[in-house]
Amino acid sequence: MKRRSFLATTAAVGAHACLTPSRSLAADKLSFSKGDVILFQGDSITDAGRNKKSPVANEGLGRGYPKHLAESLHADYPKLDLQIHNRGISGNKVPDLDRRWQADCIEIEPKILSILIGVNDIWHRLNGRYDGTAETYRDGFAALLERTQKALPKTTIVVCEPFVLMSGTVKQNRDKWFPDFSVRRGYAHDVAKSANAVWVPFQGMFDDAVASGTEAKALAGDGVHPTQQGHQLMAKTWREVVGV
Repeated sequence: MKRRSFLATTAAVGAHACLTPSRSLAADKLSFSKGDVILFQGDSITDAGRNKKSPVANEGLGRGYPKHLAESLHADYPKLDLQIHNRGISGNKVPDLDRRWQADCIEIEPKILSILIGVNDIWHRLNGRYDGTAETYRDGFAALLERTQKALPKTTIVVCEPFVLMSGTVKQNRDKWFPDFSVRRGYAHDVAKSANAVWVPFQGMFDDAVASGTEAKALAGDGVHPTQQGHQLMAKTWREVVGV
């Protein structure tokens, strides 16, 4: 894959201004071969009720953006038998991914690996269930991508921007979430750029939707977990950015 270009723009999240990576990225068009593997990794946002008892390709993908992406990709490439996996696990943080990475990523050998992780790394800290700092998140994420690239040098890595919306628990506790969450989002971008990964700007996407008149709660009722409208928007943006 060619190096993706990154633009920078300034955005506000609530009352907190922060540097937000580009909202309009374009990736080179990828070409698929028969049987290519696409793997989605992350926490409950990716998990979205998937079937963990039988985690095989193209089955039990949950109700979230991986499901919507699988449906649209299979519709557009019906003869290629794309093997799409969802290995997101609710509650996961970067250290949790690291512990299961060999079986749940390396051994699957994906052509495209998509990772959305970061909300629990701060949420569990706020709840007193985890003591990892923003720097812990950055360093652990960077190490995970380095490990992946050494084991899977031909895999295209997609890093999705962690996001929250001003609704539900996030809105109620905004002073606890910010500015720490903005720092962590910035670190996610830095890690993605250093790894030459594709960057999918989900926070910018949701911010734009809200600025255009969509209520935040219509996209994520609790500010963290997307509604079906939110998941569909994520799937659309992912395809546009990744170039498939």
